[in-house]
Amino acid sequence: MDEHIDRARLTHDLHYRFEYLAKFLNFTKDDILVLNSLAPTIFAHIKFITEKIYDKLYSYDVIKKYFLLRNDDFESFSSNELDTSTTVSSIQTDFRKDMLSMYLKKIFVQTEWNDIFLQYLSQIGEIHTESDHTVSTNVDYIHVNMLFGYLEHLLIDIIWNEACLDDTKKRLGIRAINKVFRIQNDFFTMHYGMTIRQDTHSVAPSKNQRKCFFKSE
Repeated sequence: MDEHIDRARLTHDLHYRFEYLAKFLNFTKDDILVLNSLAPTIFAHIKFITEKIYDKLYSYDVIKKYFLLRNDDFESFSSNELDTSTTVSSIQTDFRKDMLSMYLKKIFVQTEWNDIFLQYLSQIGEIHTESDHTVSTNVDYIHVNMLFGYLEHLLIDIIWNEACLDDTKKRLGIRAINKVFRIQNDFFTMHYGMTIRQDTHSVAPSKNQRKCFFKSE
């Protein structure tokens, strides 16, 4: 007999949505344990990962433009300074790299994907869309989707080339990472979908932009 899934709850109940995703992908406690066991391996490459990510992001003008906007957290700089100045750009980039590092560490050390952690993953998506009614970066989804693909490939390459991991551990690790990014990507599309539905009913009020690409809790 087919299992019933409440479509309305998928939209409004984050935990219910996660349970459906986890069941469909067979994302279990075993996958979380695998991620935890890979933490030392990934942590040793965190700096490499963040550098590669931002080298890639800054190599396309259509993406780089988001990072040349002043971050609200850097208002101490004179408003007369150009937002594209080397000083501001460098400090903001370092801040974003720190947020990305924190995000990756959370993924690999989290021992229980509880409601607090799910809300964190959801907020990572929300701050990049118009569905955040306070501050937002409003990044076009095409760039987010490509970022996740590139990040996933970096992690897979690290695991695949790690000599101290046997083939079974590599296979389980790659599979777990794939599931993680399917879940995280879904949380992004959930908020982008909310934005689209909102735009069809009303004109969203103007908002100040948040220029941090990854944000802590």
